Amino acid sequence: MAKKLMKGCEAIGEAAVQAGCRLFFGYPITPQNEIPEYLSARLPQVGGTYVQAESEVAASNMLYGAAGAGCRCFTSSSGPGISLMQEGISYIAGAELPVVFVNIMRGGPGLGGILPSQSDYLQAVKGGGHGDYRCLVLAPSTVQEAADLVQEAFDLADKYRNPVMVLGDGIMGQMMEPVEFKRTVRPEDLPPKPWATTGAKGRKPNIVNSLHLQPESLEAHNWKLAAKYEAMAKADCRHEAWRLDGEVDVLFVAYGTVARICKTAIDTLAERGVKAGLFRPISLFPYPGEALAKVAERSTQILVSELSCGQMLEDVRYHIMGKRPVAFYGRVGGMIMTPDELVAEALKLVGRRGE
Repeated sequence: MAKKLMKGCEAIGEAAVQAGCRLFFGYPITPQNEIPEYLSARLPQVGGTYVQAESEVAASNMLYGAAGAGCRCFTSSSGPGISLMQEGISYIAGAELPVVFVNIMRGGPGLGGILPSQSDYLQAVKGGGHGDYRCLVLAPSTVQEAADLVQEAFDLADKYRNPVMVLGDGIMGQMMEPVEFKRTVRPEDLPPKPWATTGAKGRKPNIVNSLHLQPESLEAHNWKLAAKYEAMAKADCRHEAWRLDGEVDVLFVAYGTVARICKTAIDTLAERGVKAGLFRPISLFPYPGEALAKVAERSTQILVSELSCGQMLEDVRYHIMGKRPVAFYGRVGGMIMTPDELVAEALKLVGRRGE
């Protein structure tokens, strides 16, 4: 398929279709409304179904049922909507069902504002709902990568029988870039799911459930899930190392669209004789901490930048373990840092104020 200029939200919707998803359940919220709008027209064209639920709570439980029947299904929302889905996400993880969630983040807390933010990091990465569970979390930085990772998210959800969340923000959702869909999957060509509730004809009934009343049973289930999350950490840590071919004066750590701003700042710093590089986590859970720690050994200063008050900062400091100084620069409320702001912060760290 040739490249096509698409808005981020529309590319995400088409990526789900190309991944063999034929069911969407969701509820409108800015700044991701173009995803359900796109799919409301696109899914009927391929024999799929679009359902606008009465609420995000209802949508999350519809996903539970569809995934339990073995169907690839999908939803998208933004911060307040994802908050309402948290009980359902915990149920989905507990029942080991593959579902893809996309969160196009907006400012918060509360209703906040509709402009870009990265303040849902802790909600996504640490498990915003109840119980011992994790979502595999992916963070693209371009529209092309968003499309690629959404398609891959469906495969990962099936591989681990676990919810996968893709984190974007209002910038990525609304910007337009060329996109190429590199593969097309038909639902009928997907591997069978022998655990699904497809009708007990010629076999014993399958049971999809997250309720374990016996403590011994629930403990065994929790350790089973923990082992699965450990397997994710070994097989699916992802990151980008940019301009990190040697020692650097300043190591930027950023994800998503902020990483793009960091790259411009790094080019400017090079012109001023300051060597800088970028470590960009692509999987936020599992976090590529080992790779970050190795890169940090070749860095003098570390500067974390986020559209939050410092949510990923906690993970960076944990993995650095105090071996290097870690500074932070963030903007919140829908405000976006400029490359010049990051350059100024980096120059402060290397002792060249006022340049």
